[in-house]
Amino acid sequence: MTSSHSRFARFTGRTIMATAALASLAACGGRERPIADLAASQVTTIGVNSYLWRASVETVSFAPLLQADSAGGVIVTDWYANPQNPRERVKLTVSILDQDLRADALRVAASRQVLQGQTWVEAPVQAATVQKLEDIILTKARELRRQAVSS
Repeated sequence: MTSSHSRFARFTGRTIMATAALASLAACGGRERPIADLAASQVTTIGVNSYLWRASVETVSFAPLLQADSAGGVIVTDWYANPQNPRERVKLTVSILDQDLRADALRVAASRQVLQGQTWVEAPVQAATVQKLEDIILTKARELRRQAVSS
């Protein structure tokens, strides 16, 4: 993870904790909030589910980011070519569609190109590749939530 991604992750984590602390203080005036509520599936201080957002940013951090809109829940990477296979490149778009931490709240789209001569040509992306990325993001998001509940 690059230092800017690390700083972003720390900033996002601090934002979540600060919001959680403010929410718990607001509850002091009457009805008490259950502790588990601080790490509920709908933590949305940035416009979308924060666990899905952080997990998505971390998962695609290997590629340069073109757009990261936390309010709209869209992350778009620039083209990335693996140094092991420089004649192939991919571009990813991650969309967070809901405020809940659910599998159907996440959509990953991928474009792939291969170099033929001097020209990049569109190539198919295996559905399993997109599914694997979604699984990685969801697993990371669930782990982030588990860590928040246990701390």
